[in-house]
Amino acid sequence: MSRRRILVTSALPYVNAGIHLGYLVEALQTDFWLRFQRLRGHEVRYFCGDDTHGTATMLRAEREGRTPESLLEEMKAAHVADLVGFGVVHDHYGSTHSAANEAFVAEIWSALRAAGCIDEREVTQFYDPEAGIFLADRFVVGGCPRCKSPGQYGDNCEVCGATYEPGDLIDPKSAISGAAPEERSHVHLFVRLEEFHAFLEEWTQAPGRMPPETANWLRGTFLAEPLRDWDVSRPAPYFGFEIPDAPGNYFYVWVDAPIGYIAATREWCDTTGEDLDRWWRDPECEIHHFIGKDIAYFHTLFWPVMLKAAGFQLPKAVHVHGFLTVNGEKMSKRKGTFVLARTYLDHLSPEYLRYYYASKLSSRVDDIDLNFDEFVQKVNADLVGKVVNLASRTARFVKGERLPATYPANRDGGLFAAGAAAGEEIAAAFESLDTSKAMRLVMGLADRANEFVESREPWNLKKDPARAQELLEVCAIALNLFRQITVYLAPVLPRFAEESARLLSLDGGTSWADAARPVEGAIVAKFQHLMERVDPEKVAAMIEASREAAQASEVEAAARGRAGGSGTDAPALAGEPLAPECTIDDFARVDLRVAEILEAKAVPKADKLLELTLSLGGEERRTVFAGIKKAYAPEDLVGRLTVVVANLAPRKMKFGTSEGMVLAAGPGDSELFVLSPDSGAKPGQRIR
Repeated sequence: MSRRRILVTSALPYVNAGIHLGYLVEALQTDFWLRFQRLRGHEVRYFCGDDTHGTATMLRAEREGRTPESLLEEMKAAHVADLVGFGVVHDHYGSTHSAANEAFVAEIWSALRAAGCIDEREVTQFYDPEAGIFLADRFVVGGCPRCKSPGQYGDNCEVCGATYEPGDLIDPKSAISGAAPEERSHVHLFVRLEEFHAFLEEWTQAPGRMPPETANWLRGTFLAEPLRDWDVSRPAPYFGFEIPDAPGNYFYVWVDAPIGYIAATREWCDTTGEDLDRWWRDPECEIHHFIGKDIAYFHTLFWPVMLKAAGFQLPKAVHVHGFLTVNGEKMSKRKGTFVLARTYLDHLSPEYLRYYYASKLSSRVDDIDLNFDEFVQKVNADLVGKVVNLASRTARFVKGERLPATYPANRDGGLFAAGAAAGEEIAAAFESLDTSKAMRLVMGLADRANEFVESREPWNLKKDPARAQELLEVCAIALNLFRQITVYLAPVLPRFAEESARLLSLDGGTSWADAARPVEGAIVAKFQHLMERVDPEKVAAMIEASREAAQASEVEAAARGRAGGSGTDAPALAGEPLAPECTIDDFARVDLRVAEILEAKAVPKADKLLELTLSLGGEERRTVFAGIKKAYAPEDLVGRLTVVVANLAPRKMKFGTSEGMVLAAGPGDSELFVLSPDSGAKPGQRIR
C-alpha cells in the first residue's frame, strides 16, 4: 500500500456562535477519518479556522463596545478549547480575517477578473435608514406571508417552513433598529458561473467526488439549466475585505471563507518550512473537504470555480453529512437540547459522544438523531458491557505476570486470526466514512471474545493452582482480543485506546497493523478503570444546564432592553428599538416600580446572573434574577434603589423563580448600568 498525502478540512465554525453538538457531528466525523488514515501510515494534515466576516460580526462588536478583532480572538480561543476537549486537534487553526487570507482572496479575485467572468449591475434590496446599512435577508423580520406567524426572518418561516423574499413579509422591520426598511439600489459584482457549466458538470458528477445524493441534487437542481450569476460583493458598511478594484464594496463572506483553508495551510507552512504548492498545487495530494448538506452548493459550485480559475488543485472528494436532531426533533434551547460543547464537557466524557456519533454516521447524507435514552444504553452496553468488561474480568487474574512468549493460537478457536482478517473490511468501512458499519463489525468481535471468556471461565481456573498455565493462556487470549478491538476503535476512541495499551505495557505509537500482531511476552499491568458507565442523572443535568443557560440569556437580553424570546436571533445595536411601535395603552400595562435592593448574591454555576432580593415597600419582597454579574459585585448593589418591572409574569428556573425584571442598559455584559431613580424616591412608588 503506497503512502498517500492527504489534506483534510472541516467547514469553518462561525465566530458568532459557540461550538455545539450539531457542529461536532462534522468535526468528529472528520477526526475519525483522518485518525484512521494516520493509523494506516499516510501523511495527513488537518486545517480549519474561524469564519469571521459579515454584518453579524460587525454589529455584535458595536453592541459590545469593542473592536471586531478582540471578539475574534476571544471566540477563537473558546472554539479551539472546545474542539480540543473532544479530541479534535488541527495541524493549524486559523481565521478568515488574516493577512494570509486577504492575500489569497486578492489572488483568486485577480484570476477571476483575468478570466473575464466578472459583471457589475445594480441590485435593489432593503435598506435600514436609521442604521445606514443594507439588510441581508436574516436582518429583516416580519410576519410570515403564509401562516402569519410574527418575528420570522426574511427568507423562510421557522413555523410553517415557507420560503419567500423579504418584501413578501407582513409589516417588515429591520432586526437591527426596528425601522421600516426602504428599497434602495447599489452596484454589486457578480461571477458568471455559466461559463464554467461544462467543467462543473464533469467535476461534480465524477464517481466518488461526493455522495450520490449530493451529485444528483446538483444535477437536478442547478446543472439542469443555465447557472445563475453569483453575487460576490456587499456594500459598506461591512466587516470583511474591501474589494481591491471596487472601493466601498466588500467580498461576500462565502468568497473568503473557503479560501481560509488555503490561508491556514500557508500559515502552517510558514511555521514548519513546508511548501504550499506541495499541498494545493500538486495532483499527488488528495484534498478532502467535510461539510454539512446546508453548505454543499458553496463547496461544489462556487469553490471549484475559484480554485480552477486561480490554478489550485481541486478537491478529490467533498464528504457531505446530514443534520443532527435530538430526541427526534430539531435542537431546542427551550427544551435544553441545544447543547453547547462546553456544557456537554462539564457533565460527560467526550468519549461517549464520539462513540455514539460513530455508531450512527455513514457515507450517506442522512440526518442522525441523538436520542439520550439510546445514548446511555448504547455506550453502557457496548463500551462498558462488552469492551471494558473483556479486560476487567481477565487482567486481574494475571496482574504482574508476563504473557506467554508465543501467542497460544491453538487455544483461541481461531478468534485472533479471524479478527485480523476482519481488519480490511473494517478499514474499508472507515475509508468510506461508514463508521456505523465499522462499529458493528468491531462489536461483533467483542461479542465473540466475551463468549470465549464465558466458555473458559477464568474465575474458576483461578481456583485451581494446577491450571495456572491454562489460566495464563486464556487471559492472554482475552487480552489480545481486547487489544485488537481497541486498535480498531482507536480512530473513534483515541484516549481509550492509549490508556488500554498501558494495560499490556505498550507505550509506543499504535498502527493499524498492530491489530494483526499478537502481544507476546509483555507484563500485564494493574487494571485501571478505563471507562465509567454513563450516569443518566448527568445527562439530565446537562440538559437542565442547557435549558438554564437559554433562560439566563433571555433574562440578560431583556435586562439590557433587547428582545428576549422574540423568536429571532438576529443581532441588534445597543440602545435601538427592536420591536414594532407600541401604543400608549400597550405601555401603560407595564408597571414600573421603585425597588430597594436588600440582598444580592451570585448564582452558582451561572456566569452572568445575580440573585437580588427586592423591597417594593412595606412587607412586599421579590426575588429577581438579573444578568449583571459581570458589571457589579453583589455588595455594591445592596441598599441601592432601582427600577423593576413589577407585573412581569414570574419565570420559573432551576435556581428559583424570577418575580420581575430589573432594568439596566449598556453596550455589553461588563458595561451594564442599573437604572436608578433620583434621590427622594421610595420603594413601591410607581414610575409614571
